[in-house]
Formats: sequence, structure tokens, C-alpha cells
Amino acid sequence: MAAPLQRRTLWVEGVVLLLIALFCVFPFYWMVTTSLKTQVVALQSPPAWMFTPTLSNYWEVLFEDKVAPTLVNSIIIAICTTALAVGLGTPAAYALARFEFRGKQDLWFWFITNRFVSPVVLAFPVFLIARETGLRDTHLALILMYLTFTLPIVIWICTDQFRSIPRELDEAAMLEGASHFRVFRSICLPLAMPGVAVSSILSFIFSWNELLFAYILAPKAAKTAPAMAVTFMEGYDVPYGKIMATSTLIVVPVLIFALLASKHLVRGLTMGAVK
Repeated sequence: MAAPLQRRTLWVEGVVLLLIALFCVFPFYWMVTTSLKTQVVALQSPPAWMFTPTLSNYWEVLFEDKVAPTLVNSIIIAICTTALAVGLGTPAAYALARFEFRGKQDLWFWFITNRFVSPVVLAFPVFLIARETGLRDTHLALILMYLTFTLPIVIWICTDQFRSIPRELDEAAMLEGASHFRVFRSICLPLAMPGVAVSSILSFIFSWNELLFAYILAPKAAKTAPAMAVTFMEGYDVPYGKIMATSTLIVVPVLIFALLASKHLVRGLTMGAVK
């Protein structure tokens, strides 16, 4: 009785996992297939499952609708934001994990609660500041804005990662004459790379996908790809093929970045799960 019941349970679990996988993958399948359809085929009802694919939507959005420059803007902003967040966040996380100083708890509380603030609340004040300082429609405006959100993410994740590293390693290195900076650079940072990788990916994804501030602060020269995709929805004729082609182009860099860091990503997401 136990063996048939166990096999039945495995079948049920397999079917449930398959349904979950289909539920997660189907939107990406629909996005890519629609990007390969003409406007006439995309509007067919019921949907056309068999069709002749075309790359015309990609050609039009990249070279006629000027999506390519917005992709370049998104890459510049996302990479700069991620580099600054990691470059500033990892030393700060190390300091929070290893040293005691006045105001430490208040600083940690600010980092944790920073993400509780709704971006909509900050939109209008940030717009006024950017306009008065001449930073509107520049890469720097978006980089600084995104840094206020991504820096706490890096510090939050990396602080826990540094805390999991035994202090005995620091003490042993200092007995050999190593400075705090040498300990951080040569010992703790390599061991904390899983957390750094996770925070880097999250920072990159946030900077790449963010729409609200990109739409407000960068209307023309520094416009990002998500903001450009929204402009296709303005008007009565909605070009579904172009929207899906632009969405596919937006998703691809994130997937490539995640695949390159997948080894550290898995380790970082499972850190602390096994003691």
C-alpha cells in the first residue's frame, strides 16, 4: 500500500510542478511569439498559434523607432548604479558587521526601512530638485535616484553575509600584520561574493526595469528602454508586436546577467539555510 501511495504522491507533485512551470514560462513564450508576429496576426481572435515568424518588429523598434539608444541608456545607468552600489555598499556592510560605533542601530534601521517609502511619494519632490539643479534628462539624475534604493539592498544583504564569516579569520590575519582594509579586501570580500552577487543582480534588475523615475526624470536624451516601451501605448493604435519586441529586448540583458552570476546567485540565495 505504501509504494502505490508514494508513487501517486510523486505524480501529483510532478503535475503541480509542471503546472507552476507552465504558468511561469507561458508569459515569456507569449511575449516572444507575439514579437515575431505582424500586427494583423497579433490581433487575430482566437490567437494564431501557427504563423510565419518575422523580425520586422525588431528592425522597426531598433532602427526606426530609436529603441536602440534607449537600450544603451539603460545599460549605462544600470551598470553605473550597480557598480556604485556595490562599491559603496560592501565597505559599509563590512563596517556594520565588524565594528561598533555610535548611531549604528539608527543607521541600520534607516537602511532597512528605506524600501518602505513609496516611490510615488518621492516622485514630485525629486522632479523639482532635478529641474532646479539642471540634472533632469541626464544619466546622473537616474543613477543618483536609483542609488538611494539599491544601496540599502546591497548593505542589507552583504551585512548578513559578512556576519556569517568567523571573526577568527580577521584576528588571525591581523596577528600577521594585515590591516582592516587588507582583511576586508583579501579575506572577507572573496568569502562574501555570493551575497555581493545577489545584491548586484537585484540592483541591476531594479535599475534596468524601473519606470516611474525614468519616465519623469528622463523624457528625451536619457530615456530608458522601459520608458520607451510605454510610449508605444500612447494613442488608439497599440502596436502589440513592437511592444513585445521591445519587452523581449529589455528582458534579454537581465537574463544574460543572471546566467553569468548564477553560480554565486544560488549560493547567495541559500546562504544561512544550512547551519
